[in-house]
Amino acid sequence: MKLAQRVSALTASTTLAITAKAKELKEQGHDVIGLGAGEPDFNTPQYIIDAAVRSMEEGHTKYTPSGGLLPLKQAIIDKFKRDQQLTYNPNEIIVGTGAKHILYTLFQALLDEGDEVIIPTPYWVSYPEQVKLAEGVPVYIEGLESNEFKITAEQLESAITEHTKAIILNSPSNPTGSLYTKEELQELGEVCLKHDVLIVSDEIYEKLVYGGVIHTSIAEVSPELKQQTVVVNGVSKSHSMTGWRIGYAAGAVELIKAMTNLASHSTSNPTTSAQYGAIAAYNEDDGSVEEMRKAFEDRLNKVYDKLIAIPGVSCVKPKGAFYLFPNVSDAVKINGYTDVDTWVKDLLTEEKVALVPGSGFGAPNNVRLSYATSLDVLEKALERIERFVRSKTK
Repeated sequence: MKLAQRVSALTASTTLAITAKAKELKEQGHDVIGLGAGEPDFNTPQYIIDAAVRSMEEGHTKYTPSGGLLPLKQAIIDKFKRDQQLTYNPNEIIVGTGAKHILYTLFQALLDEGDEVIIPTPYWVSYPEQVKLAEGVPVYIEGLESNEFKITAEQLESAITEHTKAIILNSPSNPTGSLYTKEELQELGEVCLKHDVLIVSDEIYEKLVYGGVIHTSIAEVSPELKQQTVVVNGVSKSHSMTGWRIGYAAGAVELIKAMTNLASHSTSNPTTSAQYGAIAAYNEDDGSVEEMRKAFEDRLNKVYDKLIAIPGVSCVKPKGAFYLFPNVSDAVKINGYTDVDTWVKDLLTEEKVALVPGSGFGAPNNVRLSYATSLDVLEKALERIERFVRSKTK
């Protein structure tokens, strides 16, 4: 059987691949520490589970509108008003089966063959593949480690061509945890306004920020930038609802309508009970979100110094999300390897620690380490990594 070219050219998700290998070793009886998956280790807060169960008991088990329940759209609208002082109408909101599906639907609705989408590196692994599936062309701008992996307005200006349709901004970032300031967003936004480039602002880690910093959505910088931006968000990371698959976008009516029409022919609607859970997540917060954020920040602060004490490892301290993205190129050289991917593979084989190589994020000198797991597990993992590096030191 000959497969379609669009899927034959796809690159498998690096994060899922390393997680699958770690699971395989676990099933063989090995004590594997998996730091690959981007998933909170907390269970979904009970009040959200209760709301979903209650909705099913009350008979809410049927189809919903393709773009999501109106009460959920209203909860999202209230969230934007409460957190960013942004005002949206229901016809400017679409709810989908996770933020990943929302992004996929967005690019399918937005791009024609040859349209360019600017993607800062390091990037979340699915951005380039989703753009290519929509027959678009990913254009990469390197976010330098010396600038906390963030791109500048000058870099953006030089990358824009007559084919540029959009730019993806992810703040806080997966995989780096970097966070753009309001001033930086304003500078980037002015370039986008000048060239009429749509801003796709992925804010899925919005609630997970540390060190007293404040998350700013580029849509709240000015009314003009709000009109130029599609905000993508969801409850997966903030409320530990990864398996519930509820994400959403807020943007121009015409684009949201097109996305909704497309979703009606792909998923019909987001899962009904999950939508009721998401309504509760935004309307009935019991403090769980802040408790989880504090736990992540505590882990970050306790393991960061131990990480950078490992020979050959350096790391920009993240301001958000729940990932460390250390540069291990010197450790790789110390150990006699020529590339990070092989180093990561041997680390998993020999010390049973699963990290994600940075090559999947467009940063081949780095690895991604998720601290969305217990402090004991993190410290044990770092001990194994240090042992691996020191045991091979020439």
